[in-house]
Amino acid sequence: MTKNKNIDMTRSQKSDRRKFIRQAALVSIGFTALSRCTFSSKKEKSVLSKAVLIKDPNGYLDLPEGFSYRIISKAGDKMEDGFVVPAKPDGMGTFEGETGRVIIIRNHENSPGNPEIGPFGKNSEFLADMDPSKLYDAGNMEDPCLGGTTTLVYNEETGQVERQYLSLGGTVRNCAGGITPWNSWLTCEEDVSKAHGKLEKDHGFVFEVPASTNMLIADPVPIKAMGRFNHEAVAVDPNTGIVYQTEDRGDGLIYRFIPNVKGKLHEGGKLQALAIKDQKGFDTRNWQEETIKVNEPVAVEWIDLEDILSPEDDLRYRGFEAGAACFARGEGIWYGDNEVYFACTNGGKDKFGQVFRYTPSADEGSDQEGTNPGRLELFAESNDKSVLHMCDNLTVAPWGDIILCEDNGDQNHIRGINQNGEVYDVAYNRGSDSEFAGVVFSPSGKTLFVNIQGNGETLAITGPWERLS
Repeated sequence: MTKNKNIDMTRSQKSDRRKFIRQAALVSIGFTALSRCTFSSKKEKSVLSKAVLIKDPNGYLDLPEGFSYRIISKAGDKMEDGFVVPAKPDGMGTFEGETGRVIIIRNHENSPGNPEIGPFGKNSEFLADMDPSKLYDAGNMEDPCLGGTTTLVYNEETGQVERQYLSLGGTVRNCAGGITPWNSWLTCEEDVSKAHGKLEKDHGFVFEVPASTNMLIADPVPIKAMGRFNHEAVAVDPNTGIVYQTEDRGDGLIYRFIPNVKGKLHEGGKLQALAIKDQKGFDTRNWQEETIKVNEPVAVEWIDLEDILSPEDDLRYRGFEAGAACFARGEGIWYGDNEVYFACTNGGKDKFGQVFRYTPSADEGSDQEGTNPGRLELFAESNDKSVLHMCDNLTVAPWGDIILCEDNGDQNHIRGINQNGEVYDVAYNRGSDSEFAGVVFSPSGKTLFVNIQGNGETLAITGPWERLS
């Protein structure tokens, strides 16, 4: 019986990896369009007329003709485990469930101190029902940390959430993260608070949450070997198991984590920072001058980092002094077909945003890497905010187009970029100035899920996607 179980697990793991690579392969197709989208004026912009948005009579969300939205979850809703949906939903990942179900794992970018936005009720009335050992930082069960994740089980046939529950608790400002080939979600704390007062533990870590339709709260164990810093998102290379990480700081670094055991991140590994080969302390932001040009790849090297728990929150400073390159607010990151893409929200001369592509070495992470280095390329830089204004989360449509969320504090869109480099609007937030967050398609490609963070709402968008493909 044990032998058969192991065989089944191996088959399942291989199936998960094949699905992961199949979806990831679309990324490189879609991102070729993005290289054509470095616009400097409205005249140079190409917008698809077929994607003109229809004004929502309810004043909430404008969509193309034939598309519709459904609010499937809202902050304050009661969940099946007795807790409530927390506010400030952010990054999300989707996983294939049984019989048409979609498993959605959703971050919540909350800090302690305001019970109304957390999972335990406006007056923490449900906190007594929580097992303190299942909270990373329980705040002495008086002022618990209110970030973490919730998991939703969504029926695409009926358009209904059948179950939602708290799946990680006691963390702070869970912003983005990334899916893994082994069917879990890596959720990142965008916070570096240290233990003091009611905070029992240091923060600034990555946690792992398994995708499951059964109500279970992940063991709140930080993956400390991945470093302590202002984490944003991660992308896993299924071939090597290496995890690439972004840091949401105006002078942040790009990191990679080489695990000791592929797929078992809790067993430790080595943390490094990206550097431009033979150019110590390179500034990629292009704020003062054009230091890096679009579509001109450069060789890189990776610098070992020490004291990665960084009690003084100086990991990026020490990395830069050692030769690492700095980036302008690294945010969304995705693995492609042997390529890794990431967005820098306020990079570029006008600070409207950049997108980079990293092509790993064929010897990535090995001793031979030095003679066959990976390469970094500035893939796109926006010089017109009417085209793209401070992109944050991003995903790839099943037909290969790039779908990006804007977070500019004003007029936020979900934008698409097709294979011809044409920009089109997928949605416009007419009802508030909140950012979009967590944009991701279901594994079937039928539904686009996204959060309107300030509203505390998760949406499912459906329609004739083939018109855009």
